[in-house]
Amino acid sequence: MRENVVIRTVARLSIPFIQLFSLYVIVHGASGAGGGFQGGVVFAASFILMLIAFGLSGIRSRLGEKGAMVLATVGLFIYAGIGLLCTLFSGNYLEYAAIESALGIPHIHAFLIDIVEAGIGITVMAVMTLIILDFADREGMIRD
Repeated sequence: MRENVVIRTVARLSIPFIQLFSLYVIVHGASGAGGGFQGGVVFAASFILMLIAFGLSGIRSRLGEKGAMVLATVGLFIYAGIGLLCTLFSGNYLEYAAIESALGIPHIHAFLIDIVEAGIGITVMAVMTLIILDFADREGMIRD
């Protein structure tokens, strides 16, 4: 199936739009429906489409297992770091008002929420991609 020109062309055209939509879902999650988990899953779906269209070598050349592990770790540190920063400023875990009152910067909590949602999205995307790569590699589902 990966030699099909139509599938590869449609994948090349749609993958950037899927990834852009996932970033919208992540950022919009603080004020409406969506969030880091949903946006991360949609972003991982773009890698699944890439896997179907271009095979394991196509996705490994762009992300790979080591890159996904680094992204999962970075996303986790973003989430945990903001939460611990809130506790450092005498608040509860992820109580953004503690940072806002300590620094005296009004409305910084909206920015912090977006950063936390991005961290969640990065982690979910990386872990979902690792799961799919593991299944595809172990079961021999996708041949190069």
